[in-house]
Amino acid sequence: MQNTCTTVWNNSLQTIKANIPNQSYRTWFEPISPLKLEGNVLTVQVPSLFFYEWLEEHYVGLLRKTVKQQLGEEGRLEYNIVVDNKSTNSGSPYSAASVPSAGNTHGSKSQSMPTPATISKDLRNPFVIPGLKKLNVDPQLNSNYTLENYVEGDCNRLARSAGFAVAAKPGATSFNPLMIYGAVGLGKTHLAQAIGNEIKRTHPDKLVIFVSCEKFCQQFVESLKNNTINDFVNFYQAMDVIIMDDVHNFAGKEKTQDIFFHIFNHLHQSGKQIIITSDKAPKDLSGLEERLLSRFKWGLSADLQIPELETRIAILRKKMAADGIDLPSEVVEYVAHHIDNNIRELEGAMVSLLAQSSLNKKEIDLSLAKSMLKNFIKNTTKEISMEFIQKLVCEYFEVPVDLVKSPTRKREVVQARQISMYLSKSLTKSSLKSIGAFYGGRDHSTVIYACQTVEDLIDTDKKFKGYVTDIQKKLKMN
Repeated sequence: MQNTCTTVWNNSLQTIKANIPNQSYRTWFEPISPLKLEGNVLTVQVPSLFFYEWLEEHYVGLLRKTVKQQLGEEGRLEYNIVVDNKSTNSGSPYSAASVPSAGNTHGSKSQSMPTPATISKDLRNPFVIPGLKKLNVDPQLNSNYTLENYVEGDCNRLARSAGFAVAAKPGATSFNPLMIYGAVGLGKTHLAQAIGNEIKRTHPDKLVIFVSCEKFCQQFVESLKNNTINDFVNFYQAMDVIIMDDVHNFAGKEKTQDIFFHIFNHLHQSGKQIIITSDKAPKDLSGLEERLLSRFKWGLSADLQIPELETRIAILRKKMAADGIDLPSEVVEYVAHHIDNNIRELEGAMVSLLAQSSLNKKEIDLSLAKSMLKNFIKNTTKEISMEFIQKLVCEYFEVPVDLVKSPTRKREVVQARQISMYLSKSLTKSSLKSIGAFYGGRDHSTVIYACQTVEDLIDTDKKFKGYVTDIQKKLKMN
């Protein structure tokens, strides 16, 4: 029987699933859809450019091997990438076919708290107490947080794209739960609330609630004291969308974890959407019960990373536009380059600069920015730039800088170029695309190949490893 694209891809998935962790499989392969099979070329659709780059960087070898098993030595895999056209009409970068739903394939036994068949008319809303005749829930969302003003970059593209998908079809995608994790100040709360606001805008009939983990724990304790635990449980189980911030704060609170476990099960089994944030990935959370952690791993875990320079500049410009402020480009770039710990500090530095300008009645220029931001900058580590890496590597190998960006394939030049790309990837926050563009307009696959080559040589060639180690020491000294 002739192969179809679906048959080939499903067979490929069986091999892939057997070779990678389950969470990685659910995150990176379940959202992929087979589109067509033409000869020995299989085309699949991925939800974003970031998704594609991640596959190429981390799974290119496995994908190549698997496709060749199905289609022979000439077998090839091509991608169709869903691009966010930022259409203001749709509110989502996805078409209906672009958000695959894996369904409930977890195979876990369901458990739920015994609850009344209907919600009593005096159900207690933990945010509007007491006695409601009907649910009229304040979602506890900050209207200033929207997906529109959440600036996209390589640092958050997967999470933001998943947010659009969830907002378009809450509870009906494979991103349930959607877990957003990352360090302090990277925009987890902003993104989670922005998704909630988008759901309320496009689905006004949905009951949405945003609650911090700490507040949920306090409410649970109060319900125990007041003997209103059923009202507490019924309220949360009546929600269509629950957004819980900082679930790592459940650590050590066994009874609260137990009650949330049952609420989680009820919502998930009812096709309701769950969105959670944390400072760590599920596998790194401590003090939480394994059964609760396993639920967190069911959907998509998307991390937020420190934004690269271009995104930091875009964030500042977006804030300036919102506040009606116009600052010189050199000031914006100076602030963005030096404040790179997190978004909160970045915006705080801008506010401080504006305040100092207003108080001292001075126009904001680069000199004032350098003077006023000393307190911020002295506590941060300046990012090593690709320009500096390239300069130092070229000096080390005595290779002209312009040759590194040229098409030449001379051995010493290729070596300098590949080491520069490797160090740029490991020591800067630049994307693969940005690194390739910097080193002579090359594409991201060239960067991936260069990094892999350097890593292989470090493992097998002591002399080459010594070169890289020396250069790394010089970079740290500077």
